[in-house]
Amino acid sequence: MHEMSIAMAVVEQVEAAAARTGERAALSVRLRVGELAGVVPDSLAFAFEVARAETVLCDAELVMETVAGRARCTACAVEWAVGVPPDLCCPKCAGATAELLCGRELQILDVCWADPVEDVGYAEAIQEG
Repeated sequence: MHEMSIAMAVVEQVEAAAARTGERAALSVRLRVGELAGVVPDSLAFAFEVARAETVLCDAELVMETVAGRARCTACAVEWAVGVPPDLCCPKCAGATAELLCGRELQILDVCWADPVEDVGYAEAIQEG
């Protein structure tokens, strides 16, 4: 299950940010997960429970925000929700030249630290590494 490798990568990135900023515990990690990213939310939540053991995330909650898949027809510019499995044929002109606008996201949005050492956001800590 690739959700375990995703969970481990999230833990590794947050652990690295904690090491750079001096944080010792996280309360939560918020992820943006596109419905077309090929991630099973329940499997990712289970994998996160396992991967977070004995880390700064040991008591952290995983919060996932789902992003619906949307596409735009390159011929007529109409936009629509593609659903799962994705329907990439334009509902207006039946064209098959859709551009996928969103729904493949998989990113860490932020981390809520238990006792923030300083006001350094997660994105800044990741960029420093």
